[in-house]
Amino acid sequence: MPARRRVATAATVAAVAPLALTALAAAPASAHGSMGDPVSRVSQCYAEGPESPKSEACKAAVAAGGTQALYDWNGIRIGDAGGRHQELIADGKLCSAGADEFKGLDLARADWPATSVNSGSYTFKYRVTAPHKGTFNVYITKEGYDPAQPLAWDDLDLQNPVATVTDPAASGGFYTFSGTLPKRSGKQVLYAVWQRSDSPEAFYSCSDVAFGGGGNTGENSAAPSASAPSEEQIEDGSDESTVEHHGHGDQDAGTSAEPVAEATAEPTEAAANQPKAAGATENLAETGGDSSTSYIAMGGAAALALGAAALFMSVRRRAVGGRHSR
Repeated sequence: MPARRRVATAATVAAVAPLALTALAAAPASAHGSMGDPVSRVSQCYAEGPESPKSEACKAAVAAGGTQALYDWNGIRIGDAGGRHQELIADGKLCSAGADEFKGLDLARADWPATSVNSGSYTFKYRVTAPHKGTFNVYITKEGYDPAQPLAWDDLDLQNPVATVTDPAASGGFYTFSGTLPKRSGKQVLYAVWQRSDSPEAFYSCSDVAFGGGGNTGENSAAPSASAPSEEQIEDGSDESTVEHHGHGDQDAGTSAEPVAEATAEPTEAAANQPKAAGATENLAETGGDSSTSYIAMGGAAALALGAAALFMSVRRRAVGGRHSR
């Protein structure tokens, strides 16, 4: 091989290898949902309008963290959680999952809009924009919880979740599952953790509730009743979101809003906000996408990096051998 070609080849390999390694190391970005009933804190504030929220609590959240957090309402997550929730999320940062973007949701206030509830059976609805296999655990704060204090792990009854379910069916844009609310009084918080089983990624949300109708009466009159965003609101705000509402941006074709065979077609915004109904495809039949595509991409990047390294070494050996034979 001529000396100039060897130099050019080596330079090309040296340039490609770091890019391949970067692609290999890049962590998937994803965002997939939040509690819809009882509505989560972030969804409630989004429903009020990110640019002009109505409640004092949501106004304070925007003042603290900005409006983008509300447009990204389905993105409170930790990509590599793997069940290490208490290890990764510090006390006082549970509602934001430790993400600075969502820090406004951690504000300790007694006037967060709340959903009125009663003790007994409850049907939970989790708004999902990209279904996955996994387990939901919903915890409630202990009797005597003070909503004016930062929410800590010790405030939650972690030994007795009010709901636990694995792989519920997604229908109409929601995972729906049953649980039981214990006897409580006044303002409480429900903390939902959705841990994927096909990835270490997990999602988190805080829902403010008021037992006995305290959400909009009596001493809590400053806390209006909560309400979830409508489909129209979700659709209208999707352009402002930094997450992909029709999938999750991690190259996982299994969770696209459109079948893989129709991937070349541009999905409508309405379809973009709807997960496939249970059974729509084999891959999503029980809520789940599989993440094989992202792992294949990572494997391809690894192969490219190794191949580049091997080619570089081959060129180097030939160059050295050529010098020695002269």
